[in-house]
Amino acid sequence: MMNTRKRLMDEPSLASPLAAYRQLDDAALERRIEGVRQRLGPRLLILGHHYQQDGVIAHADLRGDSYQLSKMAAERADCEAIAFCGVHFMAETADILVNRPEQVASRGGRRVTVVLPDMAAGCSMADMAAIDQVEDAWADLGEVVDTSDITPVTYINSAASLKAFCGRHGGIVCTSSNAHAVLEWAFARTKRVLFFPDQHLGRNTARAMGVPLDAMCVWNPHQPRLGGNDATTLERSRVILWQGHCSVHAMFRPEHVATMREQLPGVKVLVHPECAMEVVDKADLAGSTSFIIKQVEAAAPGTTWAIGTEMHLVKRLEQEHPEQTIRFLSPTVCMCATMYRIDLAHLCWGLEQLEAGTPVNVITVDDETARWSVVALERMLGVTAAAAR
Repeated sequence: MMNTRKRLMDEPSLASPLAAYRQLDDAALERRIEGVRQRLGPRLLILGHHYQQDGVIAHADLRGDSYQLSKMAAERADCEAIAFCGVHFMAETADILVNRPEQVASRGGRRVTVVLPDMAAGCSMADMAAIDQVEDAWADLGEVVDTSDITPVTYINSAASLKAFCGRHGGIVCTSSNAHAVLEWAFARTKRVLFFPDQHLGRNTARAMGVPLDAMCVWNPHQPRLGGNDATTLERSRVILWQGHCSVHAMFRPEHVATMREQLPGVKVLVHPECAMEVVDKADLAGSTSFIIKQVEAAAPGTTWAIGTEMHLVKRLEQEHPEQTIRFLSPTVCMCATMYRIDLAHLCWGLEQLEAGTPVNVITVDDETARWSVVALERMLGVTAAAAR
């Protein structure tokens, strides 16, 4: 089983095998998926991000946020292969954590194979910050301010190359759950923070910490000079926000909040901090995906919620908590189109190829990138642990 490693960068050459899977109905695909799971047992681990389709998430061994899933996977000593039902950067993080040198050594030199069922499952936000753009920005910043006094912070929703960049430059990774603690750590070390790729999480977190808006600026990587800023603006800025966003959370608008309050008296509005500041300001609560789930789980029967995050998660919460009234905040459908790409056909195809020893869509992060990524991730773990004490 799984004795070769193959990375597939495009699927057209395998269109016929995948097309055959698409001819099967959901019941047949589900039976075949469960068949692989039973035959491989604990050697196989299927990870399902909260935003996945219900049909896919039903087959996940673990369900959670991206980093949480990778961390839990790294704790599985008997796992030989991971099918990550999420997006590309998530599978990268899983490969980095489960195949750390000490992890591989503990398994007698054996690497865990990580596959992404559909290689087109990317992240528009992560794609808004490419490593060459960040390196160019760092060089340009060095012409105006001392970069030794800037801490680069990358959101977990980013490519491994950006995590490695932070590792090399004294920076750190953050999640939506620990962004506050991470920024506190950064400001204790340096005067400024370069935060990428999501400007909204950076802005919302920094403002909640008391950083005024006039001490923040936005870096547009497509501007030819200083990200569209002048030297004076950069010199007075404590937070330099990359011009990136989540296409799902950017859909929520302040007027959606007002409409829900009119339609549902007593409603509590709960949104993700990737939403724009104007939406977060009008909401009752803002927090990570895990925070959103915990708020609903802990709420009393009869509670009414309007939730601003990915539609599949909101609909799932609505189904799992019929004792509450749960509504999607926007009148427009907001789902993560790239997460939605993973379907039962892709999952079944990927699992059967794994079992046959001819894995497809294998995600492998090179050793140097993985090493520096781990440095940035371990800094985050230290900050999180310290904040919890």
